[in-house]
Amino acid sequence: MLIKHTMSASQIREIVLASENDTLNLGALFARYISPPLIIWLVGDLGAGKTTFTRGLLNALGYHGAVKSPTYNIVETYPFNGFQLHHFDLYRFQSPEEWLDAGLDELINSDSIILIEWPQLGGDLSPPADIILNITSHGSSRTIQISATTANGTHILDKITE
Repeated sequence: MLIKHTMSASQIREIVLASENDTLNLGALFARYISPPLIIWLVGDLGAGKTTFTRGLLNALGYHGAVKSPTYNIVETYPFNGFQLHHFDLYRFQSPEEWLDAGLDELINSDSIILIEWPQLGGDLSPPADIILNITSHGSSRTIQISATTANGTHILDKITE
């Protein structure tokens, strides 16, 4: 994977990915170091690569079925040995209260890894992230700014950028 690392602060890294395959590989790299409880926010425009990152992560964890953005279902749950990974997509939310209406808060526990697309649409009801991936698309390449907001997030960020 051709990745350029640029350190802009101790808890923020910027990675340039040259292709969709690099985005999948970044997801796979994250899979090596994550464990519950963990919350990752995936921020970026439509088509930025949020679901591609998720697909790479899930495939590396051993899931080989179809991975799609849960835009209409709001959540897709993937069971693994000892934990569940919940992939939320809040794109269709009209108000933050839909977070509670959908029962998403009930899925957050110490045995879960949570990936949230469009977390800003959950307002104050979106749970705080351990890691925020802000993805910007530039044609076939992507720039991903990774911010760690907790000690757990910082540990993972340090591992993936060693």
